[in-house]
Amino acid sequence: MLVNSLEKSILTALYMFWEVFWPLVLGFGISAIVQAFVAHNKIGRLLGKNNLKQAGLASFLGMVSSSCSYAAVALARSLFTKGASFLNAMIFEIASTNLVIELGIILLVLMGWQFALAEIIGGLIMIAVVFIVFKIILPKNIEEKAREQAQKGLLGRMEGHAQMDMSVSGTGSFWSKFFSKRGFTVVSHYYVMDWVSVWQDIVLGFLIAGFLTVFVPQNFWRAFFFSDNPLLSGIVGPLVGPIVAIVSFVCSVGNIPLAAVLWNGGISFGGVISFIYADLIVLPILDIYRKYYGWKPTLYILIVFYATMVAAGYITEILFSVFGFVPKEHTVKAITEGIKFNSTSVVNIVFLMASLLLLNRFFRTRGMEMLKMMNKAPEKSHHH
Repeated sequence: MLVNSLEKSILTALYMFWEVFWPLVLGFGISAIVQAFVAHNKIGRLLGKNNLKQAGLASFLGMVSSSCSYAAVALARSLFTKGASFLNAMIFEIASTNLVIELGIILLVLMGWQFALAEIIGGLIMIAVVFIVFKIILPKNIEEKAREQAQKGLLGRMEGHAQMDMSVSGTGSFWSKFFSKRGFTVVSHYYVMDWVSVWQDIVLGFLIAGFLTVFVPQNFWRAFFFSDNPLLSGIVGPLVGPIVAIVSFVCSVGNIPLAAVLWNGGISFGGVISFIYADLIVLPILDIYRKYYGWKPTLYILIVFYATMVAAGYITEILFSVFGFVPKEHTVKAITEGIKFNSTSVVNIVFLMASLLLLNRFFRTRGMEMLKMMNKAPEKSHHH
C-alpha cells in the first residue's frame, strides 16, 4: 500500500514537471539572453536614491534577471554593496522573484491565465507597498547596520553566481552580438548556471507537491483553509499562505507546483498569491538575510514582507472578484489527468532539443570551469 502511494506521488510529481518543462526551458532561455546582454555591474550606482524613477528601474532590472530566490537575494546584496539603497535592493529582489517571465509562463500553463495575471498585478502592488513602507518607516540605523554587515561579505548560497557578470559588451547591434559565437557561448553558460542554481528547488518542489497530493486527504485541506465558508476562507487564505511557504522551504519556480496543490486543496485565490510571494521569506533565505544584514534588518524585512504579501493577496483577490476573474473550479489539470501525447509533448520535445544544443555548447566552451567558479564564494570585500 505504502509503496503504491509513494509510486503514485512520484508519478504525480513527474506529470506536473512534464506540464511545465517547456515553459521552464523557455523562461531560462529568455533569462539567459537578457543576462548575456545586460551588464548588471553598472547598475548598482544607478539605484542609490529612494525615488520613483529608481524604484521603477530596480523593478525592471529585477524583472529581466534570474528567478531563483537565492540568486535574487545574493544579487540584491551585490547591488546594495555597490551603492544601491536598501529599498531599491529589496524592490529588485521582489521583482526578480515575482515578475520574471518564466514564472508567469509556468503559472499560465499549470494553473491558468488568472494566476499569471494576478502574480504580476500582486507583484506590482507589493513593490508599491514596500516603497511606501520603507519611505515612511525605515529607521536610519537599520539601513546603516545592514550596509555595515553586507560589506563584510559573509556569504550565502549562490554568491559566486551573483558576482559573475559575463555580459557581452562592445559595439555592434544587438542581433550581431546575439548571433555571434561569443553571444551563443555566454547564453549557454547563463542558461546552464540558472538550471544548476535552481534544480534542487525544482525537484524538491515537485516531489513535495506529489507527496502532498497523494498523502494529504482533500478534507484536511478543506478544513485547514475553511473552504466551505467563503468569507472565512477569503480572510484566512492570505494569512496562512506565507506561513505554509515559510515552513515548506521551497522557493522560486519550485513553489508553483505546491501552489497548485494548495489550490486543488481549496485555499482561497488570494491565499495562493500570497503563498507564491513568500519564497523571499522561507527559512533558509531568512538565515541568509541574517548573514548578509544582521538580526535587526532581517526582522524588519520579515515583518514588512509578510505584511505586504498578505496585503497583496487580499487586494488581488478583491480586484479579481470584482471583475469576475477568480476561477470557480479548484482543479489543476496536471494533477488529475497525467501525461498524454498531445501538443505539450510535441513542444516539450522541441524544447528538449534546444536545451541539448545549449548544453553541448556549454560543455565545449569551458563551462565546467565556470561552474566551479560559480560555486566558489568570491574574495571577501573589506570595508574601508
